[in-house]
Amino acid sequence: MMSALFTDFYELTMAQGFYRGGADRPAVFEMFFRRQPWQGGYSVFAGLGPLLEDLESFSFAGADLVWLEAQGAFSKDFLDYLAAFRFRGSVDAAREGELVFPQEPLVRVSGGIVECALVEGLILNRLNYQSLVATKTARLKLAAKGAGIMEFGLRRAQGPDGALSASRAAYVGGAAGTSNALAARVFGIPAMGTMAHSWIMSFPDELSAFEAYAALYPDRSVFLVDTYDTLGSGVPNAIAVGKRLAAEGRGFGIRLDSGDIQYLSTRAREALDAAGLRDASIVVSNELDEEIVEHLVSEGAPVDTWGVGTNLVTGGSESSFTGVYKLAARAGEDGKLEPVMKFSDVPEKATNPGVKDVWRLYDERGMAKADVLAPEGEGIPTGVEQTFHHPALDARRFAWTPCCEARPLLRRVMTDGRREPLNEGLDEARRALDAELARFDATYLRLLNPHAYKVALTQSVHDLKLSFFERYRKFRT
Repeated sequence: MMSALFTDFYELTMAQGFYRGGADRPAVFEMFFRRQPWQGGYSVFAGLGPLLEDLESFSFAGADLVWLEAQGAFSKDFLDYLAAFRFRGSVDAAREGELVFPQEPLVRVSGGIVECALVEGLILNRLNYQSLVATKTARLKLAAKGAGIMEFGLRRAQGPDGALSASRAAYVGGAAGTSNALAARVFGIPAMGTMAHSWIMSFPDELSAFEAYAALYPDRSVFLVDTYDTLGSGVPNAIAVGKRLAAEGRGFGIRLDSGDIQYLSTRAREALDAAGLRDASIVVSNELDEEIVEHLVSEGAPVDTWGVGTNLVTGGSESSFTGVYKLAARAGEDGKLEPVMKFSDVPEKATNPGVKDVWRLYDERGMAKADVLAPEGEGIPTGVEQTFHHPALDARRFAWTPCCEARPLLRRVMTDGRREPLNEGLDEARRALDAELARFDATYLRLLNPHAYKVALTQSVHDLKLSFFERYRKFRT
């Protein structure tokens, strides 16, 4: 059971205010993010599966209620309400593995304002971290240009749950496997690994260590060659054992974990090839990130698998995903939903009012042209020239005639607090990501100065937002 105490305390105090004031009316919240991490051109949506599981069991246990009563801030009638509380709202969301962009709703939660507010922390916690890791992995995979990415960040992740969540998200983002055995079992991810320096150091010499390992695992030996002298002893000893494995029809590999990766991988490849071991693989690690991988690939480093840990599971220079969760509409006294909007002195923090769908428009080549926010149920007509506006309400806009596919990004994933039977797992999310990456021009995907993909408002959403600014002009003067 996911304890409903997994929320910010002020959500509970506000919930009591809504409940006791008779204001627990229908509402719609939207989760979106404000900027791309690492100044990139795209992000990858991840974490939806665990979130939906959590929402189904989101409730207060007896011990939770005892603790709340001890705080002295909550009335008995409200505590009785919480004792029977379950999330019974509906959720629309993008699919896992979707390429996503700032300002567009990724999750839409509909229900009573109390239940919608109480799940804010859970939603942001689940989705922000996993989307960050999935995005990082996708960037690494593109930088590697076909070579595999192995996630092995368990030791550097933020606690046990962080390690499990990172392994799951990395697999969504394109990692070939994980070193985390528990994550491999729980999520059905391929388990991968080599050996530690301690294995080699526990033997009288390096050759004996390699021979013992090959005897144990003749079909999955990857020898760590940098314990003593990479090119002087590590690679030659790996070749000696590798020749015996090759003679038996078995493959093997070596791993580099320190030093100049470009120089050492090149020299190691030359030595392996000269020994007739052209099929032997090279795995590298050592504080890698996508920029290092891209540079080494461009320089021709002969690497087959990149092992990435710290910078993958921690985000490296970007420690968090900028997802937020804001009220988009709430019911008035008559029970009818009314759009609401948050203002800010910072224009980028002003929200887009009302309940919105997100449409991805494709051109005649089947390539993504823009993501457009439209009022729920309005749709995007084709064959008619339309003007689409920048979300910041400035002069930026573009006119275009949607000609082909217009794909909705949001779909119903939970109704009345129960998951819809979508039967989509991690492999489906990986395939969805690969398919969508192929429909984006390479200029949007590059690491350095990516082309900015358009996210725009339809005329009706633009006009609604402008009307809010006009209506509340007196509060801004």
